[in-house]
Amino acid sequence: MLNSRCCKQNKQSSQPQAVDSFPKRITQFCKSPTAEDLLRRFSSRLAGLIGPQGVCNLASEEPAGSWRGPRVIVIGVDGLSVDGVSTARVPRLRELMARSAWTLEARGVLPTLSSPNWASAINGASPAQHGITSNGYFRHMVEFQPACRTEDGKFPTIFGLLRADYPASNIAVFHDWGGFADLLEKHAPDVMRHERGPAKTIAAAIAYWRENRPALTFIHLDNVDHAGHAHGWYSPEYYRAVEAADGYIGQVLDMLEALSVTESTFVLVTSDHGGTAHGHGKNSLPEILIPWILSGPGVAPGRIAALVNTFDTALTVAWIFDLDPPQCWIGRPVLTAFGPALVAAHADAAAHAKLPDCTVQLATAKD
Repeated sequence: MLNSRCCKQNKQSSQPQAVDSFPKRITQFCKSPTAEDLLRRFSSRLAGLIGPQGVCNLASEEPAGSWRGPRVIVIGVDGLSVDGVSTARVPRLRELMARSAWTLEARGVLPTLSSPNWASAINGASPAQHGITSNGYFRHMVEFQPACRTEDGKFPTIFGLLRADYPASNIAVFHDWGGFADLLEKHAPDVMRHERGPAKTIAAAIAYWRENRPALTFIHLDNVDHAGHAHGWYSPEYYRAVEAADGYIGQVLDMLEALSVTESTFVLVTSDHGGTAHGHGKNSLPEILIPWILSGPGVAPGRIAALVNTFDTALTVAWIFDLDPPQCWIGRPVLTAFGPALVAAHADAAAHAKLPDCTVQLATAKD
């Protein structure tokens, strides 16, 4: 009996694979799940979490032709330390944490600079794999050949992975620091916009999200890092910048609530590094430890007991979208952030819909 698992789609070619034997030739034609299959799978998973009526209401209130799968918003607050979250007045983050899986002990990578850490967050690997070891100001940002590269020479990110598997998905990136754009594939996002300042960045992201409801949105805010460098990571000015960032995060939460999509949208708030005195880039825990806060359908609220690394962020988002990560990614999805119902639904969907649909034909060999 032929095991259908031996039929694997060749991602480099759409041609069917063939296995020859004597006296019969066995040809297996592999067909990947269609867009309708994928949307059906996503809808059934969401229905199990927010109820069938919730899915119907969600679909009826969205713009025509918009994405019907999971939606993820990642808010990256540059320089947001664990002390900043613990000490500053952050009512919106506290509100979010109450319904989130969270940890204030997630770890970034060394060196504790922005480019290496944001790269690791979006590409599921450490600098040893992606090769980004600095911000590129005093030496080359990429100092050695990465473990793998996309066609445009970039180490693969979650944006490129989502674009490759779901070409029709809408992907948006809004960043307050120009260097963020250097970390990802230029072809992957539908929009990648550098705004000056956190207020304009948040306003642009919210306006675009309201109109287009992207599958994946990344919002980068830089005001907290600026305050840390200018005044120190333990200064009153720094804590005020954290409180301002809390307000910007609150604007995103208010938008989701106004659109009645809070319960069906994943929101992940994290950082790249903390800081000490007036800088970062060294090897101390206040620089390495970062917050990691995830809310959304099927998330199990409470402190995450398992270790979370920043390169697990891309793997967790990939898991939500049911994407197969590249072999050069080293992270793992933070499954302890999700309830058993979603983990079981995900495993069941993968078992029934992930395998290609294979038709086996037998033909007599001519020789």
